[in-house]
Amino acid sequence: MTRWRCAAVLLAMAMAMAGCDSGERPAADADAPRFDPTFLMNNDIWREQRQAELLAPDGWTSLVGLHWLELKAHYVGSGSTSGIRLAMGPPRLGLVTRDGGGYWFTPEAGVAVQVDGQPVKGRIPFHADDAPAPTVITFDDGKGAMSLIHRGQRHALRVKHADAPARLHFGRLDYWPADTSWRITARFVPHDAGKTMPVVDITGLTTEQANAGAIEFERDGRTWRLEALGEPGRPLFVIFADRTSGRGSYAAGRYIDLEVPDGKSQVVIDFNRAYNPPCAFTPFATCPLPPPENRLDLPVEAGEKTYVKPDKGESA
Repeated sequence: MTRWRCAAVLLAMAMAMAGCDSGERPAADADAPRFDPTFLMNNDIWREQRQAELLAPDGWTSLVGLHWLELKAHYVGSGSTSGIRLAMGPPRLGLVTRDGGGYWFTPEAGVAVQVDGQPVKGRIPFHADDAPAPTVITFDDGKGAMSLIHRGQRHALRVKHADAPARLHFGRLDYWPADTSWRITARFVPHDAGKTMPVVDITGLTTEQANAGAIEFERDGRTWRLEALGEPGRPLFVIFADRTSGRGSYAAGRYIDLEVPDGKSQVVIDFNRAYNPPCAFTPFATCPLPPPENRLDLPVEAGEKTYVKPDKGESA
């Protein structure tokens, strides 16, 4: 927790205790958000975890490449003789081939690569991210990682490196002030079993995604509705845009994670925990975009704002 937030929490607790001792209560301000020390503390913890995940050695800021596979065989490496040029890593990392309906990886002789902590000495299956056990090939003493992603009818190499410029020269996350009024208990309206909805990603690809139901909530005297992605009985995921998109928050929308709705078909949606998609930090992600149903004519001044990029001098 930040030092100033700790001080604020302690001050609020002291004021509350003083009020109890004197038998007086402070006058309520209907226009001000309720000051809840526990809420603020939990929100700070979430923000710290959010940044830690982004800046992890294999977090979204470590992405250094997204390479679509168009041929049956590609030499991969950072050298000029590689068909797929990596931004970081050995000049020749290995060979990626498509054979028999699947992909394979063969490391370059003398180059140290590992899978699940074990050295790779010969040709191995290269399983994509939708497989039960996706393959992650590590190199550069574990700093680099290459995986295979499957999007529609296409496959691509996703490459990460702990020394990625976006990670080493990270700017800062900016937020609207935490406000309990944006932590809302919503109604969950389930859809028929098996329902899906088309979701377009930033590359233009449309995929059908499980659409367990919608959530309805009250704000500013109106009822608002958002479609939730996910399977029934599982945690849900909301992609939304609002009146702040491109005017304070990330132009392509934001995400919110939801718990499983309770037995009364209620679920809490906390807009204070709305966060930017990976595409706000890197051009090498394939982020899904808000469906038309989830474009709110409402300024959601809560959660994560537009990413603050580092000054040019800091990123040099």
